[in-house]
Amino acid sequence: MPEKTVNEISRELRELYQKGTMALQRQNFEYAIAIFNQVLTREPAFFECRQALRAAQFKEAGGRTSFFKKVIGGASSSPLVAKGQLALRKNPLEAMQIAEQILSGDPYSTAGHKLLADAALEADLAKTACMSLEILLKNSPKDFDLSMQYGRALAAAGQAGKAEDVYTDLMQAYPTRGEVADALKDLSARRTLNEGGYEALADGSGSYRDILKNKAEAEQLEQEKREVKSDDVAQRLIYEYEQRLPREPKNLKLLRELAELYAQKKDFNRALEYCERIRSSEGGTDPSLDKLISDVTLKKYDYALERLDQSAPDFAEQAARIQTERDEYHLSETKARAERYPTDLQIRFDLGELYFKAGKVTEAIQEFQKAQNNPNKRLQAMGYLGQCYARRGMNDMAARALQNAIKEKLVFDSEKKELVYQLGSVLEKMGKPDEAIEQFKQIYEVDIGYKDVAAKVDAYYSGT
Repeated sequence: MPEKTVNEISRELRELYQKGTMALQRQNFEYAIAIFNQVLTREPAFFECRQALRAAQFKEAGGRTSFFKKVIGGASSSPLVAKGQLALRKNPLEAMQIAEQILSGDPYSTAGHKLLADAALEADLAKTACMSLEILLKNSPKDFDLSMQYGRALAAAGQAGKAEDVYTDLMQAYPTRGEVADALKDLSARRTLNEGGYEALADGSGSYRDILKNKAEAEQLEQEKREVKSDDVAQRLIYEYEQRLPREPKNLKLLRELAELYAQKKDFNRALEYCERIRSSEGGTDPSLDKLISDVTLKKYDYALERLDQSAPDFAEQAARIQTERDEYHLSETKARAERYPTDLQIRFDLGELYFKAGKVTEAIQEFQKAQNNPNKRLQAMGYLGQCYARRGMNDMAARALQNAIKEKLVFDSEKKELVYQLGSVLEKMGKPDEAIEQFKQIYEVDIGYKDVAAKVDAYYSGT
């Protein structure tokens, strides 16, 4: 059972989910939790809802479960854990529901997350399992068994690269554990099967003749799925799709493909014509279509900029005019979409970014405060909030926002490096050089070439 996105669930559940996100945005966490649980009971594979539920549970807990709540929650969850373990053997989806009951009482519950991860893997919901395993590993980063389970979950979720990183780290920490080497071999074999198209041979459901027979079809599908197609492929697909349109006039997927192909061919007016045909056929609002129209229009502006003659005497004036028109369109169009879809926190994040780039810090703060309730954009929104507060001279609030974001970021990747760097810069402005240098030293230890951290750390140790 693969995980589902918001576009793959029924309209009724989608509306219910949106009601939950609105409650989360208004900080009515208890109501949001109840709604998200209701949705997941009927559609346990809805991953975005699971993420939103987890965010609501942590928010409702206030960042840390109180001692009283831990005692009461622990006492009340013990029978649920036993009940969940029983259900796990027969009905993993039921076990997942029980795990969510435990986590609604204590979102930090180790037993609850372990039960959910085990049940999710049994139900082939690998991304759901990864989410709980990441939380468990945050508290127990050296737990060998948890790390192995996390690697298996990542592989099942199609994140082979991350799984390989997990196993490689385990190999360094436990060089004598043969199961790690076996896991790496299995992962490599799985990648070979998937990439080579021979997986069906392993279970006897396919043959080499089948693979050769379908080679042409596979190449066709590969060309269709490729995001950026060569001009000749794009032109061929346009011809084929337009030949099909008279027979399939209501095929909206076909119309959308044509719009995207014409946009790639830089025939933006034709692409927008197909977008309008989709809108006329649907007869209602469609966030993804609105986004497509916005993207095509922005590409049209970019192409106009590219075509300007740089040797022309009025080049700078023309370029400035087109860029200004583009920026004004982008901001006004994103603002309009935010008003049409007030519960879409991705649009709120996009609008916040545009306000931030335009120097409209107050407006940006308002959007990022809403966008941080989106689990997928939470850390980025918190980072932007820190920068917004810093621009307004609210350095204590900036430091707090950045510190909270850093706490939630488990991996020291480029995103975390930027958060740490921003925090160091804010602490410098606050006149706290010792605290600031500790931030820059963290980056120095893993990436000496990042921005100017080497100069800052060297200056600190040399006393200059």
